[in-house]
Parts: sequence; structure tokens; C-alpha cells
Amino acid sequence: MDSDALPILPPRDARGHKGTFGTVCVFGGCAVGASEGPALRSRMIGGPALSAIAALRVGAGLARLAMPEPVLDAGLTIAPSATGVCVPVDRDGQIVGHEAARVIDEVALASDCLAIGPGLGVGEGARAAAVRAVGQEDCPVVVDADAINNLCDVPELRRDLRAGAVFTPHPGEFRRLADALGVAGDPTGDDGARVGAAERMAQSLGCVVVLKGARTVVSDGHRAWIDEHENACLATAGTGDVLTGAIAGLIAQHHRKPIVAGSRTVTSERMGGLSLYDCARLGVRAHALAAAAWSGSHSDASGGMLAMELADLLPEVVEGLRG
Repeated sequence: MDSDALPILPPRDARGHKGTFGTVCVFGGCAVGASEGPALRSRMIGGPALSAIAALRVGAGLARLAMPEPVLDAGLTIAPSATGVCVPVDRDGQIVGHEAARVIDEVALASDCLAIGPGLGVGEGARAAAVRAVGQEDCPVVVDADAINNLCDVPELRRDLRAGAVFTPHPGEFRRLADALGVAGDPTGDDGARVGAAERMAQSLGCVVVLKGARTVVSDGHRAWIDEHENACLATAGTGDVLTGAIAGLIAQHHRKPIVAGSRTVTSERMGGLSLYDCARLGVRAHALAAAAWSGSHSDASGGMLAMELADLLPEVVEGLRG
């Protein structure tokens, strides 16, 4: 178990501008069934918007929403501080795979972190987007929700995963991915079982795993850390999307990609930045502290919090994590 204290976030540059503090692109949302009757429509809009808002709330300078064209305007209405990138769809609202791959290539080059999965839905086009996101090497990626579900159907996922990645599964998503990878472990057991499961998945994929739940576990395959906070008010729709955006926003600001110099690799920490592991831990802690702040200001309520309220409390708790 990693007993290291959390790193301290550096002071914010008073002379910085929005380009100084990193750009996050959130790829998600679903417009399936656009040509069908209302009862068959399955629109998912709020998740990516919440992630973009959370990225800005933890201090990212810019946020982009890459969403299916029929629902992009609705997403921007929820998150008007973000800018939009249209993802082409077919007549049924399904993401067009090769067009999604093109969008991923473009936004990865123009972003400091890519988050994929909130509200994405499952299908061939969504799967193509998820594979392209984890296959590129230009931009670290936070892989959440339906991006994880889509990747469960990729036979050569270990070979295809080349990005610096943070996977953020809840126990159900973890179990599906673990079954696909042949990774043993109980994501709903005691602390020891959950730590072991997260470590094995992180080792299998060569990434950081954030196993969500009460006492969230973070592992990079070599170290594991548990956030001791437990708060039932987080058991509500959208709080996972907020966590995705918070981690992505911290990566965009503070992660520095390791540089290979001859036979040596100069780590991001030595270059003055934070590892993906530490960015993930700080995002989890900020998320938990924001939930605790909401509960404390509502007579220690254990329910009733809205995800947007959680996101709105992030600036204060992030400031408390600075030196």
C-alpha cells in the first residue's frame, strides 16, 4: 500500500492566461434513435457537459466538448464556457466510426488531456472512437463509462493501448473489463481485495486504474492508494462524470509527459510536473472533499446532492490542496 502523502499542487501563476492552464477535450454524448419515435430515442447529453465543467472548476484554462452533432448544442447550453466540436452521425444518430477517429486525431493534437466515455453509448462508432483515443500517443486520456464498456469488446486491447491512460471504472465496468482481459479480482470486496484487483488491472494494461466506490482505490500497478472518505451523497447520477473531468483538468495543468534522453527516461516529476498516478489521486481527493463540504453545509445530509453542485465546490477544495 502506498503510504506517501499526496503531492502539493503548485501556486497558480498570477500572470497566466487560459492557454497557460491546459486544454481538456471531453468526447462523449449519444444521439441514438434520432430518426425514430420519441419512445425509442436515447439521448445522453449531461455527462460530457458535467465533465467539461468539472475540468474548468479544477482550474483548466479551456474545455472542448466533442459530441454527436444532433446533441452538441444541448451540451453547450449546459456548459456554455466550453467550445464545441461536431462528431458526425448517421441517420439513426449513430457515431460514424471513421469520422470519430478523425475528430480524435484532431482534438488530441490540440489538447493537453482527452477524456472519453461520459454518455457515449455502445456501438461500432463509439468503439472506434474509444480505440482511437487509447491508441494515440500525443495526449494523455481519461477512459470512463461507456468508453470502458466499448473497449471490453476489443480483442487486442493491450496491444492497441499506447496512450498514457487513466481508467476510471465503477465496480460493474471493472468486472466487465476484467472478464474481457482475464484479470482476477473482486472489485466489491474488502480493501485488500479491491487493491489487488486494481493493481492487477493496472499491470495488465500498463495504465493507472481508479476503482471507484466508497474508499476509492488508485493504482499504477506498482503502487496503490486508498482515499479514506466514504460519503453516500456521491451515490447519485453525474458524480462520476465530475470525477472524470476533475482528473482530466488536473492532468491538463500539471502532468508532464516523460522525456526519453538516450537510455534514460526523465520522469514527469523530475521535470516539475506530476505523474498520471498523482493527478488521479488528487482528483479523487478533491472530489471526495467537495462531497464532504456539500454534506457539511446541508446538516450532514447523505443524499440529495446534484452533480452540478459537486462541481461548483471544486475550486475551494483544490485551492486547499495547493502549497
